[in-house]
Amino acid sequence: MATYAPFAKPLYVMLKPVSSICNLRCKYCYYLEKNNLYKTPDSKASQFTLSESLLEEFTEQYINSQTQPQVLFTWHGGETMMRPMSFYQHAIDIQKKYANGRQIDNSIQTNGTLITEEWAKFFADNNWLVGVSLDGPQEFHDEYRRSASGGPSWNKVMKGLKILDKYNVQWNAMAVVNDFNGDYPMDFYHFFKDLGAHYIQFAPIVERILEHDDGRHLASIAEFEKGEIADFSVSPKQWGDFMIALFDEWVRNDVGEYYIQFFDSTLANWVGEQPGVCTMAKTCGHAGVMEFNGDVYSCDHFVFPEYKLGNIRTKTLSQMMYSPEQQKFGQDKFDTLPKQCKECKYLFACNGGCPKDRFARTKDNEPGLNYLCEGWYRFFDHVAPYMDFMKNELQNKRPPANVMKWIKENNL
Repeated sequence: MATYAPFAKPLYVMLKPVSSICNLRCKYCYYLEKNNLYKTPDSKASQFTLSESLLEEFTEQYINSQTQPQVLFTWHGGETMMRPMSFYQHAIDIQKKYANGRQIDNSIQTNGTLITEEWAKFFADNNWLVGVSLDGPQEFHDEYRRSASGGPSWNKVMKGLKILDKYNVQWNAMAVVNDFNGDYPMDFYHFFKDLGAHYIQFAPIVERILEHDDGRHLASIAEFEKGEIADFSVSPKQWGDFMIALFDEWVRNDVGEYYIQFFDSTLANWVGEQPGVCTMAKTCGHAGVMEFNGDVYSCDHFVFPEYKLGNIRTKTLSQMMYSPEQQKFGQDKFDTLPKQCKECKYLFACNGGCPKDRFARTKDNEPGLNYLCEGWYRFFDHVAPYMDFMKNELQNKRPPANVMKWIKENNL
């Protein structure tokens, strides 16, 4: 196993200011149930909030642990905006206190239903990047993204986006691809283009249902062959078809104008650069998450007891994020790949995908295959000629957007 010297990689830890507390009850949410790790018979929602003292401890450690002049704070939920604006203003004040000349940036992920003029002004005044969870047109979005009372949420999100646009707030779209909407990539894409969303992340949802004694019902990768695939999960075929259809539209019309995370990361791997998404990198482990009480876990998708690294009150962020356990977690992404993956011609592009989805078996019955492998392989096979062309353009210091002209000239 490779080892890393302290601070050899950037340290990145996502913050959960309200843990899993949320005003929505999205059916496919992987985080809503995490309060079962901490709840007691008399627990109240207010108990699942990050205290100001813990916020200051985190901020000081986080900034002072960085090796780069820019520091990114990422706020995630649950629903982050269930904390008052005063909390985030206090967070900014603390960041300024410890910045010591560094550039501090903030991004926040929200379901978009609580955005007001006041919030939008706050984001604009402080130059925050806002990620908005939006599953496309109303029919697709409201299928699974519903309120605690079962009501739809799409109209509230759309209202929130209009307010963000009014104040010129920079926002990105994050859409979950599931069994219900996975057959409609063009509806998705045209919807986001009409909204003016130039940065789009499509995330495939894959989960297994496994009941636990504490009330949790999702399986971790450590529970390898337990549980059943959740009915909302996108299928491997759906995922491949979705990405291929999306790519064919994008590569002919929108290269250099619309940025789709998986396509950008695929091109990065094609030219030998670091991809912008951890799931497609050779190793991982540099991006952890801190819960409201200071517990730090290996990854946002690995908030399970077996992946807890410690607590910030007893260990420093550096001790936890550069620990042997976390180094092994990151290196295992490559080391535990089955033979089929290591012999695959697209290993350089895929790198096995996210470890959380590696609960399938290979054609030789070896464990550790990504559940979505079939879809990923078909996608890479389809895009290879276009990626080869764009790679050549980049290597010759020409814009990869030239691929659109090349396609037209060759009637591809």
